[in-house]
Amino acid sequence: MRESEAAEAPAALRRRATFAAGLGGSLRPADGTSAAALQSSLAADVSRGNGPLETVRARSKGEKRKRRSDISDRLSCHKTQESLLSSTSGYNNYRGILNWCVVMLVLSNARLFLENLLRYGVLVDPIQVIALFLNDPYSWPAACLVIVSFVFVLVALYTERQLSKGSFTEVVGFLVHCINMAIMLTLPAAVVLLVPSVTPVGGAFVLGTYTILSLKLYSYKDVNMWCRELSMIKAKKLARSLSCPSAQHFNEAERKVCYPGNLTIRDMFYFVLAPTLCYELNFPRSPNIRMSFLLRRLLEMLFFIQLLVGLTQQWMVPIIQSSMKPLEDMDLSRMTERLLRLAVPNHLLWLMFFYGFFHSSMNFTAELLRFGDRQFYNDWWNSETVTHFWQNWNIPVHKWCIRHFYKPLLRRGFSKIVSQSAVFFLSAFFHEYLVSVPLRMFRLWAFMGMMAQLPLAWFVGRFLHGNYGNAAVWISLIIGQPFAVLMYVHDYYVQHHIQEAD
Repeated sequence: MRESEAAEAPAALRRRATFAAGLGGSLRPADGTSAAALQSSLAADVSRGNGPLETVRARSKGEKRKRRSDISDRLSCHKTQESLLSSTSGYNNYRGILNWCVVMLVLSNARLFLENLLRYGVLVDPIQVIALFLNDPYSWPAACLVIVSFVFVLVALYTERQLSKGSFTEVVGFLVHCINMAIMLTLPAAVVLLVPSVTPVGGAFVLGTYTILSLKLYSYKDVNMWCRELSMIKAKKLARSLSCPSAQHFNEAERKVCYPGNLTIRDMFYFVLAPTLCYELNFPRSPNIRMSFLLRRLLEMLFFIQLLVGLTQQWMVPIIQSSMKPLEDMDLSRMTERLLRLAVPNHLLWLMFFYGFFHSSMNFTAELLRFGDRQFYNDWWNSETVTHFWQNWNIPVHKWCIRHFYKPLLRRGFSKIVSQSAVFFLSAFFHEYLVSVPLRMFRLWAFMGMMAQLPLAWFVGRFLHGNYGNAAVWISLIIGQPFAVLMYVHDYYVQHHIQEAD
């Protein structure tokens, strides 16, 4: 009897162990066998093929952990963490908020535009645009001045050829270039001021064209002078590095030009038409002309021209006209209200002008000429200082100022502060030149606005950083420009309308 019970004990033990594991309970031997002996017996059974037992045990452990985790979650639901909008949270995904701002901007401006249509009706008149350029259809002084500008280009080319041959000394060549560029700046200004048929828009276009050409010819003079200096000191390595650059920016099939082989009419007029102010003997060139890219830029140019003209007539002009009475009465509260009303359309038009000119038109010209350097602007919208904005929103002008004005001043021993102030002074002069001369009045609003950038740049760089600095830059752009516009429009209105009425 005892022997049969002893024979059945292992089988019963295995059944009880399997049953206990299935219930998730603890295994307790009933015949006095130790726990260690029982575990060794179970391990031997599994090794003999009892696989489902291990699966059941693993499943029971997972269920235990899940129940413990669930209980822990019910007991504790808090942990140390920062709010998302706190600066210490590290959160920076504000895409939804940016989309909300865009939607609110579109809705608010749509309301303003609808209000404008209901109050004034449709004011867009394409015929008036032609009148902005022409007072007399039989007299085109602005177009004649643009054609005459090529004479100054040929004079600069002739002077450089004489210098390369030694027919002119450096002093004589320098004097010829100075006289040539001085006439370029004074002749169109004199014609605009003395010829009544030149309109303000036509005068601004002519003066802008001559200003760009004068900066180009100054760079042309400097680069050719540097090539002659390197040739005279017989530094072959340096001469090759400047006069005939390395081929890293060029295709092997393209021919490199060395000084004085660059002094040709073709090279000169390529530089005149290229979207840059800084001359090089060998510009980087793109491999081919992409017709689809060229067509897109052309359509953008036409679209933004029409949009700028239409919004100016429909939105800007009525606000400016309604601002004359508060300016005459010196009503400060109404003047502030008109300034804020003008700030939104003025800023939108400025942004459209930036995209249409610096992206669409300059890329169109660069693609047509296969001009390789397309960096016409950087991310000025992220500027946290005023200085960073002026260094990145107009790259061609910035390159010219650094290469031909700022660094030469540093090489002559001037400090950085003096050199930076001189750059702002030069920029202020040309801003005033391009505004006051076409309007035939000198109020220095543009000049003072540019010079005011110096203390503003110091204040923002010293006391405002990060997002606060970026906000200050945006505020100066949104408020500063319409303020200058109102000042010039008011003075122009007083000079040409009130005086005529008297």
